[in-house]
Amino acid sequence: MEKFFKLQQNQTSVKTEIGAGVTTFMTMAYILAVNPSILGAAGMDPTAVLIATALASFIGTCCMAFLANLPFALSAGMGLNAYLAYTVVLGMGVPWQTALLAVFIEGLVFILLTLTNVREAIFNAIPLNMKTAVSVGIGLFIAFIGLQNAGICIDSATLVGITDFTANFHTAGISALLAIVGLFIIAVLYIKNVRGAILIGIIVTWLIGIICQLVGLYTVDVDNGFYSLIPSAIISFDFSALGETFGQCFKADLNGVSIFNFIVIIFSFMFVDIFDTIGTIIGVSTKANMLDKDGHLPAIKPALLSDAIATSAGAILGTSTTTTYVESASGVSAGGRTGLTALTTGVLFLLSILFAPLFTTIPSFATAPALLMVGFLMFEGISKLGFSKIDPTDAIPCYLCILAMPLFYSISEGISIGCISYVIIKLATGKAKDVTPLMYILAVLFVLKYIFL
Repeated sequence: MEKFFKLQQNQTSVKTEIGAGVTTFMTMAYILAVNPSILGAAGMDPTAVLIATALASFIGTCCMAFLANLPFALSAGMGLNAYLAYTVVLGMGVPWQTALLAVFIEGLVFILLTLTNVREAIFNAIPLNMKTAVSVGIGLFIAFIGLQNAGICIDSATLVGITDFTANFHTAGISALLAIVGLFIIAVLYIKNVRGAILIGIIVTWLIGIICQLVGLYTVDVDNGFYSLIPSAIISFDFSALGETFGQCFKADLNGVSIFNFIVIIFSFMFVDIFDTIGTIIGVSTKANMLDKDGHLPAIKPALLSDAIATSAGAILGTSTTTTYVESASGVSAGGRTGLTALTTGVLFLLSILFAPLFTTIPSFATAPALLMVGFLMFEGISKLGFSKIDPTDAIPCYLCILAMPLFYSISEGISIGCISYVIIKLATGKAKDVTPLMYILAVLFVLKYIFL
């Protein structure tokens, strides 16, 4: 391990690295409960999604360990899974098999772009403020989904409203109430700097729900989607469910999807993934003091390549875009500095497959608080924008980008409106020199989308 991971050179040890890997896993294992819930809404088998997520996480994280020797872990990206389920599948009516094909192609394109150094060039061409706005907007979008999954936010005469906690109290009412309790549990644990706050919050909320079922406060109503909270099994060696999603991306039917629309879907995945991945890598690297004097990460190319390989592998297995997780910062904070940290996290993801029956029994009211908390963590980027301090020609497009994502229920709409408004406002105010050629191309493509779709 010393020879391969260069532990002494990085001033760390096997004990520290393994401990850091466990810490990283604890902080991001909530995805194993949340991702099946989100992609399950798109019609995918939850158990298959869980197994695919764990395998994709293992593959991607091991690539990061062996190719880049960095302590970064990967899994199905939050926001990207919501985009696939709620915007592409439920919103646009695209079959989930076709959506996975778009993810697979995105991964292949990223492999090519990484090998040719184009990915970094694309990243540098987009305004920094717009990158931040995309992250903030996704945070609000995820939080909105969390409120819906919790049953707190419902349809009303004003389009949306808060649920009546007293109506159907033993099903919808108690579920919404438990989701609120879960949010406060996670918030308190997070403020107290408890490792694995989100995962612990999910488990504790679920356990409270089980107690409510046992004492009669929660009633099972399968016909209306309120299932038993008590797992029928804890460990399973039956992995046959993976067949429901494995390789389905190659069976996609493109007859009902226009080529232009399909390209837009691929581009939207790429756009969000580029900023999510590179932003996360830079942020965590800075925290670990891994950047050189010029602010560059020496192993950035193999790190991006690992991310791209994981994305295509994940699509084949049956999950949305696999990306580098910001929760890797927790492992770095615990002393992780090499690929051994990542390898430890990857092995734990692999072992988690055995507990598929347990994870898939976790109810949506227990995972919804996790979405709300992740939304908060992504929304923190709003402080970087400082709307009162930056040029209004930058601030207004960022504001429109953030506003559009939750209200139009689409990440891609937020990106489209952000890019178009940025170019138009810059041109109209005589600041055309601020716009890169790539931004002009993006704006034109998005305008064409609204004209022909």
